[in-house]
Amino acid sequence: MAVRKFKPTTPGQRHKVIGVFKGAITAKAPEKSLTVGKKSSGGRNSAGHLTTRYLGGGHKRKYRIIDFKRTKDGVPAVVKAIEYDPNRSARIALLYYVDGAKAYIIAPNGLEVGATVVSGPDAAPEVGNALPLSKIPLGTVVHAIELRPGQGAFMARSAGTFAQLVSREGDYAIVKLPSGETRKILAACKATVGVVGNSEHSLERSGKAGRSRWLGRRPHNRGVVMNPVDHPMGGGEGRASGGHPRSRTGLYAKGLKTRSPKKTSSKYIIERRKK
Repeated sequence: MAVRKFKPTTPGQRHKVIGVFKGAITAKAPEKSLTVGKKSSGGRNSAGHLTTRYLGGGHKRKYRIIDFKRTKDGVPAVVKAIEYDPNRSARIALLYYVDGAKAYIIAPNGLEVGATVVSGPDAAPEVGNALPLSKIPLGTVVHAIELRPGQGAFMARSAGTFAQLVSREGDYAIVKLPSGETRKILAACKATVGVVGNSEHSLERSGKAGRSRWLGRRPHNRGVVMNPVDHPMGGGEGRASGGHPRSRTGLYAKGLKTRSPKKTSSKYIIERRKK
């Protein structure tokens, strides 16, 4: 898939870079049996109070039910279509199983319409197949990784991301994650072979503020332009820099480690993520 640039006929077109759908997307309408309505909260909780700022508006969406668990072991499926999903950066693939069932999965790079995919411990380590980390050859790049067996894909799901299976130690597999973190994951956990598709997503640029509004993102106020009563970085005569970058609650925004040192999962982390 490639990206498309525009002639600067308007200020919004000057910097706009978007993905090309032609050839990459093979179906316009989603599978009706795998879609449900999706409500927009507008940042409000059940009592109607605003709890998350800068959310609201945006285009109406339908949620596509993604099969993150891949539980149909040994049942082959044919890729019927590659589709756009408004709820995620990656593309999704529509599968037709030989037993008549249908499902959506995250579409990896190289997965084409008509290809056959399968899951389970006996599956071949090929693109689109889901199998336990214990059955995947070392050095293979994978995505949609479970953190606990049967939980469903939890990590490396966004466009262009992948993790690499480095080694195995007993019941655990050593995996290098997209963040740069190297950690132990139970070898019984499933992962899908390949790199998540739509890798050019990182090259896209909205070009105008209106595209953020289409996505439900409202204008974000900087703390430095607020009053001291509203933000630690507010106030000052003239244009003040605001001092040390902080959050609205006073926590340092850069460099402060917020992870609890007593967190039990720390024992599985071999190397911390790179800054």
